Amino acid sequence: MVFGYSTNAFVKYPLDRSIEYIAELGFKGVEIMGDRPHLYPPDYNKNTLSVLKTHIDRAGLKITNINSFTLFAVGDTYLPSWIEPEKERRDIRIRHTLDSLNAAAVLGCKNISIPPGGPLGNLSRKEALSLFHAGMEQVIPEAEALGVSLLIEPEPGLLIENTREFKEFIYDVRSKAVGINFDVGHFYCAGEAPETAFEELFGWVGHVHLEDIAKSRIHRHLIPGHGAIDFPSIFHAIIRLGYLGDISLELYPYADTPIEAGRESLAFLSPIFKKAGLPIG
Repeated sequence: MVFGYSTNAFVKYPLDRSIEYIAELGFKGVEIMGDRPHLYPPDYNKNTLSVLKTHIDRAGLKITNINSFTLFAVGDTYLPSWIEPEKERRDIRIRHTLDSLNAAAVLGCKNISIPPGGPLGNLSRKEALSLFHAGMEQVIPEAEALGVSLLIEPEPGLLIENTREFKEFIYDVRSKAVGINFDVGHFYCAGEAPETAFEELFGWVGHVHLEDIAKSRIHRHLIPGHGAIDFPSIFHAIIRLGYLGDISLELYPYADTPIEAGRESLAFLSPIFKKAGLPIG
């Protein structure tokens, strides 16, 4: 298990410099933003991915996850999505996911995270779930063949927001290649105790996102210690259940001060990790 920092806090820096900053801060892992301005797969080939892998290895970092949630290169945070009415829009999301899986395989990363459908818009929940399942069926074979997991990340305001909705979806998925990117703050925003949700979903958890959230439960990622998240309870649940995956700090709202945000987060979290007995690398 290692504790990483997502490059989506470093969008004002090129990817290679972001990696260097993350290593200099003392993190042992890096989650790579799978989108511009960082790793948008069409901008890379096997040679440039190999160069990137060498750079990460020299920095002494492990790639914890490729975050393929956003699509700023051709859209925005959520769109194109898995559940848009237009097939050509859905196909863009499917192609991006396939490209991300292949990039992860070249880089030796064991998982990518993906959005949970998308905003419902005018679709019924039944229609949206059907489209999401159909899209996933087009990418699961590639994930299985490459040995790279597809980790769905529930988020407020999207098709899948909470524990119940994720379980309703996953029970109809017949593949061990599909799991969950467990974002601690997202479950708190959904009105759940993250440690309880983590235990209930533990069998599917392949990666963890960490950030703080205000007591209001408004979805805005904060530096740990600035909100109301009960980190000791979450870490004790992680230890008790025997979670062996990685954890990444996700602080994209701090694009103007990613280094300071990362440094403050480490200072706050390190003693809590230590007290809980978490071996974070």
